[in-house]
Amino acid sequence: MLPLPVSQSQPRSFHHKIVGRDGSILPGLQSRARITNLSLILLCSLAFFSVVFNMNVWISRLPGPPNSILSTLNGDTNYDSLDHLIIVPGHAIWNGASAKHRLEENLWTLEPYQKNSGRVEAFYQHISYAAQLSLQDKRAVLVFSGGQTRQLTTTTEAESYHRLAMQANLLPPGFMRATTENYALDSYQNLLFSIARFHEYTGVYPAKITVIGYEMKRKRFTDLHREAVRWSNHQFEYIGIDNSNLQENVIAQEGEMRTYALTSKDMYHCHSELLQKRMTRNHHRRYHPYHTSSPELSELLEWCPAGSTLYNGMLPWTD
Repeated sequence: MLPLPVSQSQPRSFHHKIVGRDGSILPGLQSRARITNLSLILLCSLAFFSVVFNMNVWISRLPGPPNSILSTLNGDTNYDSLDHLIIVPGHAIWNGASAKHRLEENLWTLEPYQKNSGRVEAFYQHISYAAQLSLQDKRAVLVFSGGQTRQLTTTTEAESYHRLAMQANLLPPGFMRATTENYALDSYQNLLFSIARFHEYTGVYPAKITVIGYEMKRKRFTDLHREAVRWSNHQFEYIGIDNSNLQENVIAQEGEMRTYALTSKDMYHCHSELLQKRMTRNHHRRYHPYHTSSPELSELLEWCPAGSTLYNGMLPWTD
């Protein structure tokens, strides 16, 4: 009798190795597999490059500024070596024309609680200190942050602070490492929107952040706002400057304690009283452009958990 063809004998042997006598495939799955070190390296390399490729595809598909906007930007500037973001959160709007009268309250658009309190002196000190710091650090960009928060004027807090800095000769004429962020409606947005504005202005994200504001707000910025955007504590500095009216500082500190408590329960200011504050400050129905100019931050910009769950998605400044 002639021997069976090889093509008929091999499948039967293979079948017996994979399928047990009772028809189960478990014995075959439990059998020792043979794989060389080279094969394992090749498989791992393939998986790695697949992940990298898909990440690049995902990033390339993020919406960015359209060509009609990009074509208006000056391509001769080279800001990608700048890495230090200096933030001055706005608190009011200066309407004056001469820095000599910067401490006259009638030239400021103030909330009732800000009047007759010496606060405008603190505002100017924030501006002055930040300007000095930006001049000392050639890798820094100074961002004045604050939107159109007053109903009686369309000037932003940020624009008025920048204008005062220029009128007071705190910054030299034509100084390009200072700009404005014109949409923030609260302290959390002062931080997040200024990061987005830094990227919008320079094309890169900062490596270090310095905030100049009220001393009473230090704990809120360092413990809550910084944590909410998951910024490293080692690359974050807060410089606190209060006004000279000690009684006013005590009153303001009491209000800050309440805001801190609210923020600890609503880290992203998107519920209840903190959201209502944003709404009451947005008289002119403005909305920011950072979904377009910083699409990598879109998920963080929209993050609004029921409690205080921190955003755990990808960010340009985290590993």
